[in-house]
Amino acid sequence: MTTTGRRALLVAGAAAGASALAGCTSPSGEQPRRPSAAELEAERVARTEAALRLRSVTAARGLLERYDAALAAHPVLAPRLNPLRRAVAAHTKALGEGGTTVSPATTATASTSPSASASASASGKPTASPTPVRVATDPGAALRELAAAERTASEGHTAALLTAPPEYARLLASVAASGAAHAYLLTEGARA
Repeated sequence: MTTTGRRALLVAGAAAGASALAGCTSPSGEQPRRPSAAELEAERVARTEAALRLRSVTAARGLLERYDAALAAHPVLAPRLNPLRRAVAAHTKALGEGGTTVSPATTATASTSPSASASASASGKPTASPTPVRVATDPGAALRELAAAERTASEGHTAALLTAPPEYARLLASVAASGAAHAYLLTEGARA
């Protein structure tokens, strides 16, 4: 084989290799776009909000479970508890609107937390607690337990205001105020 033949073979091989590499990187031959700082920050904010929503919805669902358990244990309390339970159910729905999962804006640099995905079902909703809610045998004590749970949830929503985006913070403030009113109605309001 002559020198010219070897050069032609090497050039042809290099051209074939280059075209194969170009086909592997992207259809247009361009490098994948790196996300901008603004896109990364928007993704971080969205993830933070999704985690906040998940915590808020989980707390509201826990409160709803307490109402259901109290109603099951003390059906005589139904006229008093049903309106409050309906409000808590509406709060649970409102707190979860907008979603509790975030799809990443990038493919190469986004990572998902295994703990976050383990705490939610495939639908993006928190999984139910495996232990049943215990309710006091005395109806008065059951009301006090519900009032304490309402106060705890209200305090949690109030604390979340510090990191919540403005629109969600307004919702959290409203739900927290409602929870405080429920706690009053469950204890002090009954004496009036």
